[in-house]
Amino acid sequence: MSSTRERVLQTLLTHPRITIDELADEVGINPISIRHHIASLQAEGLVATDEERHGVGRPRYVFSLTEAGVEKFPTRYVRLMVRLLEQLKETMPSAMINQIFTQMAQDLAKDFARTTNLDNLSMEQKLELMKTMLHQEGFNIEWERQGDQFQIVETSCPYYHVGQDHPEVCSVDQALISSVLSMTAEKTMCILNGDSHCTYIVPDTKTSVE
Repeated sequence: MSSTRERVLQTLLTHPRITIDELADEVGINPISIRHHIASLQAEGLVATDEERHGVGRPRYVFSLTEAGVEKFPTRYVRLMVRLLEQLKETMPSAMINQIFTQMAQDLAKDFARTTNLDNLSMEQKLELMKTMLHQEGFNIEWERQGDQFQIVETSCPYYHVGQDHPEVCSVDQALISSVLSMTAEKTMCILNGDSHCTYIVPDTKTSVE
């Protein structure tokens, strides 16, 4: 497998449901070359395509790894987590499993908070800390102000392939965001529901007070 093909597959692993142009930007080659690699990978059964509604107009095409594509990477940790979750679901109620994931996320947030006094940080500083913290956990996060609220977008998620069968893992990042920001993050989009990204909304408390 050529180095370019490896980069394409790696990008699809960390950025599922990505467009040709987005993939070209990530890999650093032109869209025509990306289409050539995608066609070859599709022929091998490693990449799947899907139509996605994106505002007004014709749907766009997004690409993800198939199960065979994921298996090109070391997946023992994925299989281990899947088996663990299956065992937990057989012995514990779903509410308790969700609580376990939430507690894990809160503990992670506390570990980061030990070196930083969150009470003295502005919302923007907390958002940057949250971005750094989640990056260390394997997420790619971007945020922006939109009027009297902030929008947080996950451009990649390390739990995507596990979450397809066990969406409970989605509570981890939501709980992490909520813990660091000291407020509930409202999830408005989810990649597991066919959206292009996972998106959260939190209010700008300073604007709300004013």
